[in-house]
Amino acid sequence: MIGKLRGIVDSVDADELILDVNGVGYLVAASARSLRALPPRGEPAELLIETHVREDAIKLYGFVTAAERDWFRLLQGVQGVGAKVALGILGALTADALASAIARQDKATMARAPGVGPKLAARLVLELKDKAPAGAAGFAMAPGEVERDSALPKAAQDAILALVGLGYAQPQAAAAIAKASAALGAEAETATLIRAGLKALAQ
Repeated sequence: MIGKLRGIVDSVDADELILDVNGVGYLVAASARSLRALPPRGEPAELLIETHVREDAIKLYGFVTAAERDWFRLLQGVQGVGAKVALGILGALTADALASAIARQDKATMARAPGVGPKLAARLVLELKDKAPAGAAGFAMAPGEVERDSALPKAAQDAILALVGLGYAQPQAAAAIAKASAALGAEAETATLIRAGLKALAQ
């Protein structure tokens, strides 16, 4: 089984690429996000590979990060999600955004992905809520275990904890509160920061 390929980007299409490895061109399907992250044609690239073997074909799926590959595997455990839909989800949502949507049971965000209707979105957030890959944002730590950012005022740190407690991924919560704190000033109270942070996350 192929687990990783390192070679030269030969060509990139809408949903796949050809990676030239020592003169052999491997056709690799990938999410739109992974394809956008590739270097230009003629440049070296490395992809993690998931190999699917069927009676009539061997299909390679490529990923820039291990997190995306792990989500690809996990998503296909949900009824109605095949490789194509899984790649569509990963193209529409980052690994962190996906973990956050599941942690918050956010069916609307999940339904933004191509091929995901309301029923499938509901099934995804329900079935995956306790199955996120190890270390996934929004699942890695309980709300009380969130690491505090000592560079922020205590009110801002408390606001981040509050947003994580509401189900937002820590990176998202920290970014929203840091932005709110910069706009409102160091003296802003926790409740004010939470409201501003929620408004920013809703945009």
